[in-house]
Amino acid sequence: MTQQRKTIAVVNATGRQAASLIRVASAVGHHVRAQIHSLKGVIAEELQDIPNVTLFQGPLLNNVALMDTLFDGANIAFINTTSQSGDEIAIGKDLADAAKRAGSIQHYIYSSMPDHSLYGPFPVVPMWAPKFTVENYIRQLGLPSTFVYAGIYNNNFTSLPYPLFQMELRPDGSFEWHAPFDPDIPLPWLDAEHDVGPALLQIFKDGPQKWNGHRIALTFETLSPEQVCAAFSRALNRRVKYVHVPKIEIKVNIPAGYREQLEALEVVFGVHKAPYFPQPEFSRPAAGSPKGLGPANGKGAGAGMMQGPGGVISQRVTDESRMLWQGWRDMEEYAREVFPVEEEANGLDWML
Repeated sequence: MTQQRKTIAVVNATGRQAASLIRVASAVGHHVRAQIHSLKGVIAEELQDIPNVTLFQGPLLNNVALMDTLFDGANIAFINTTSQSGDEIAIGKDLADAAKRAGSIQHYIYSSMPDHSLYGPFPVVPMWAPKFTVENYIRQLGLPSTFVYAGIYNNNFTSLPYPLFQMELRPDGSFEWHAPFDPDIPLPWLDAEHDVGPALLQIFKDGPQKWNGHRIALTFETLSPEQVCAAFSRALNRRVKYVHVPKIEIKVNIPAGYREQLEALEVVFGVHKAPYFPQPEFSRPAAGSPKGLGPANGKGAGAGMMQGPGGVISQRVTDESRMLWQGWRDMEEYAREVFPVEEEANGLDWML
């Protein structure tokens, strides 16, 4: 059967989540109306050449006219706001208001994150908490909506000296990852560019009749830092070592506000060992979870639960995503097939 073609409204089109959706949605014939900040850059140039995609350039902050244009004629929407765009709460609320005003949006998917300060003795994580505030606003509006919570991007890893996810190349050819995460507590992971788009398409296909009001953890495996390094080691055939450090190393200039984000992560995950997704629903089994998947990272060895002071987070964090998209890419596949390519694109030559 031919799937009904939809018009999808998207913001921050060059972001990993949005670009992943745009690529797969346009490939299967959906039309995309996407806000973009700049037409310069590799991803922006790629998006300009994709069929069925209309780009609207401009900022989001206080730009209600652009938002109204974006949602004009759209049936569904995927919204992933960023702090780099300005006041994220104001932008998130204005986008939701514009979608409601359009009157044509049948399903509104918002990329949210938790406010850890509501679930334990944890500090506010400044780049996550605003998303939770916007999520609650969307719920109050009554839009038919679903809220996806992305795990950590596999794509964050780089040998460049960026904080938290530098896979540092050592003189002997090995790699080291220094971070404040407990070495043995599993964290949620996904390959954002490869897997977000297909998962979102399935949520849209299922529709709000299945997912209205739901939170979905977009993550396909849970791996501890030690397991991440073991996956990299197998993929690259090099020694890869995890080094647990209490403070995140900052070796380069970072954007305003990012230092406070990193300091909060040190406390939440380093000191308190909090669950990555602390909401109670993520500690319950998913309805209709498939049986026989084995451990949470079913393509290799690993733990099926994530332990923190808030209790055990169930295998739900992977089961629902795997029901949405069976072709997901695991960490070892990413490290073998994608990491060297991204590194070479960044001007590095260790893989040669």
